[in-house]
Amino acid sequence: MTHVGIIGAGHIGSAIAQVLVGQGHQVAIANSRGPETLAELVAELGDNAQAMTAAEAAAFGEWVVVTVPLKAIDDLPVAELAGKIVVDTNNYYWERDGRIAELEEKKTTTSRMLQDRLPQSTVVKGFNHIPAADITTDGAPAGSPNRRALATASDSQDGVTFITKLYDDFGFDTVNVGGLDESWRVERDQPAYVIRQNADELRANLARAER
Repeated sequence: MTHVGIIGAGHIGSAIAQVLVGQGHQVAIANSRGPETLAELVAELGDNAQAMTAAEAAAFGEWVVVTVPLKAIDDLPVAELAGKIVVDTNNYYWERDGRIAELEEKKTTTSRMLQDRLPQSTVVKGFNHIPAADITTDGAPAGSPNRRALATASDSQDGVTFITKLYDDFGFDTVNVGGLDESWRVERDQPAYVIRQNADELRANLARAER
């Protein structure tokens, strides 16, 4: 059993929390509006979940999921996340986040932006190209025929090793894209985005990606 912080209580964060709580982990979940607004969600999640501020959830977690809009990453607590693995679920939606020149010009990636914001953390891409509802329903035991695969990217082998085990615990195979600068291959408008695919299909879709 581990302590996990989840910063962001939207569909993805709530789904990840649901699975983790079901596996016996202790989860602290935060949003931008304050812990008091999460009472209903925490009640649904059960005794292994509690609501905190973002800084408190970051400090609570042995590792942390960051699942906030890209435009909000500058508000993340840096010191509390230092030294920890941070799972980044983000994608760039200009309609929500506003136009970001470095992304528009393909000079960086969303995960690189988060790593720059959290220089003492280990950022690893995770759960960004799967619909939230599928996180809780589409997992299968290791070795199952046509098991769904999810991609990851990290500059750290420790990060890749961590997310590979986490994906397996959730019921998914892992395909490693490479470093954070390659994480664009699995983001919005790319062939691998939000479709069901096994590991071989995912590798093929990643290879087809065009920037």
